[in-house]
Parts: sequence; structure tokens; C-alpha cells
Amino acid sequence: MFKKRSDKKEFLDADFIPKNDLFQNLTELNTINTLLGGHAVSVKAFKKFGIQPGEKIRIIDIGCGGGDNLRTIANYGRKNNLNLELIGIDLKPECLEYAKLQCVNYPEISFIQSDYRDLIQTGMEFDIAFACLFNHHLSNEENELFFDWCYTHSKRGFFINDLHRNPFAHYSIKWLTQVFSKSYLVKNDAPLSVLRGFKKNELQSILHKNKIPAVTKWAWAFRYMVICKK
Repeated sequence: MFKKRSDKKEFLDADFIPKNDLFQNLTELNTINTLLGGHAVSVKAFKKFGIQPGEKIRIIDIGCGGGDNLRTIANYGRKNNLNLELIGIDLKPECLEYAKLQCVNYPEISFIQSDYRDLIQTGMEFDIAFACLFNHHLSNEENELFFDWCYTHSKRGFFINDLHRNPFAHYSIKWLTQVFSKSYLVKNDAPLSVLRGFKKNELQSILHKNKIPAVTKWAWAFRYMVICKK
């Protein structure tokens, strides 16, 4: 079960999800990422870029979901006097509706409903791209295109934060969500997402196909960071 990435689709990948169910899912995902350290991994990866106060930096979050990672980066930026413009990109209008409500006190955050691949056609430029818990939704071939796109179009590079496919991580999150979650989406998708996650060599193989100079590092709790600095 853990030797290869699962190709089973998560409930969250459906074209239509009742809005109340989706909102509950996004709320619980933020709680899980806060308590288990997922947000801290995003900050750890972002810090590798060494952004200095006074620099104007535009960052895009691809597959931003409920906007919780954008708030996490924004809070870090505020504490360190960084001049950040943060843009969340997502296909689901309901996700962006939820995210806007959660980010109402963050004027540095805005949102665009779009496929990330269409952004360049609008003339958008950005310094750093990142994604958190987005890449495990993609096939290996789709991830090759994703990494190549981020490397080609970012000025300073990109980073991702995604799941390590591991038995302990799978069974732990399955137990935790069965006991504590009120969302059928979370109960189904959280353990499945681990099965759709990665081994280190798989990420490195995907990156090497397009000769992308990135490093892959493990972080608690069973996450991989891929960091590419230009």
C-alpha cells in the first residue's frame, strides 16, 4: 500500500462539494496544520529565501484553499517587517469565498480564481511561488509540469510543503480524524492524502527530469519541503 502513490481521488477533488461541508473541511485542515506543525514547515521553507526588510516581494500560493498558509506567511512577514504582497490562486470559488472571510484583516492578501497555468497570459509577474498540500493531488506527470512552470516563471524560485507517504503518518492521522473530526471530507481525505504523498526519491526524480536545481528536505510532521532558489 505504501510502495507506490495512490491514484485514488480525494473527495475534495470533486467538482461540486456542498459549501457548508467544504467550509467545515477547510476549518479542520487549518486546525490540523496548526497543531501538527504543517504551517511551521511553510514558514521554515520561506525563511530559506532570506527576504530582507524593505524588499517588495510578490508571492503566489497555488491551490490556496482556505488561505491559512497565506495568513501564516503574512504573520511571519509582519513580525519581521517584510513588505509582502500575497496572492492566493484557486479554481474553486467556494474556497476563495471562505479564504476572503478568513483574510479580511490582511490587506496584503488578495485572491484570483484561476488555473495557475493561465496566470502568465494575464501578464502577472511574481517573485516566489509556493504550494502546501497541493502537489499530492497531482499525478507525477502533472507535478513535472508544475515544477517546470514555477521554475520558469518565478523570479526568485519556489517551495512546496507536502506529505511524506509513511505508515505511521497514515495510521496516526486516520485515528485522529476518526476520533476528533466532524467532517466526512477530512475523515476520508486525510489518510488518503498520505497515501497520495511522496517518498524523497520520487520528488527528486520528478525534479531531475527537468533539471530543476531544488533540494528536498524532510520536516516534522512527516512533511517534505522542496526548495528551489534562483
